[in-house]
Amino acid sequence: MSQTTEKRSRVLRFGGWVAELILVFVGVYAAFWLSNYQQHRQDAERRDQILASLEQTLREGIESSKTATAREERDAAEFRRALDAGEMPPLQPFVFTTDYSPGDIATLLQSGGVQLLEVKTLKALREMESVIRWGLSDTQRYQKLSDELIVPNLDQDISFFYEPATKKLRKRFEIYPQALEATVKFAHDLDRTKTELLKQIQAERQRNL
Repeated sequence: MSQTTEKRSRVLRFGGWVAELILVFVGVYAAFWLSNYQQHRQDAERRDQILASLEQTLREGIESSKTATAREERDAAEFRRALDAGEMPPLQPFVFTTDYSPGDIATLLQSGGVQLLEVKTLKALREMESVIRWGLSDTQRYQKLSDELIVPNLDQDISFFYEPATKKLRKRFEIYPQALEATVKFAHDLDRTKTELLKQIQAERQRNL
């Protein structure tokens, strides 16, 4: 074999190796890109599922709380008006129920929410949780006082709760109007944070369409 032929053969072999190397590189890159693309699609779908679930829950919660909040606001205002007018309005037991569970939000975040949701959305979510925790702490304290002081004495004369001479609440019951007003404040704070979170969720979903 002549030197020219041998040289040409080496060049062809080298060219073949380079072509194979390029093909391997392209194949690996394509597989990597496809894997990333599929993961991105899965993450996007999971993100939208989480956001859609939160959006639906918030919409339902905001809508269902309107009537209850209006009633609580009306009752608190009427009690304060009657108390200030010296009418000695009757005290009613506090009855507060909720299906809120901190585990629900924790489960949602652990299922991918922390990695997938925007920082602003997570911040708004945690702000709402903070309002719920503080509000529930107060309402549970008021309900405990109600169970101890009001419920066992509902058959008592009105003078059990008021000083007849001044028509003012007795000291141990002075917290009652404050409790009514605190419940209304909790409802308004919760509605505000729910609305802010709902807006942020809708904005994030729109950006990721």
